[in-house]
Amino acid sequence: MIIIITLSIIIVFVILLLCVVTTSKAYDYKHTVDPLTKKQHEKK
Repeated sequence: MIIIITLSIIIVFVILLLCVVTTSKAYDYKHTVDPLTKKQHEKK
């Protein structure tokens, strides 16, 4: 029984770590915006 609880806790911590790493990488990503072309600019 104690082995199952220990394994479950380890799995939860691994998933939590992966979530934190993924979120951190997402915030560090630099988004770029394409400039408007004349056709798109004239529509507005």
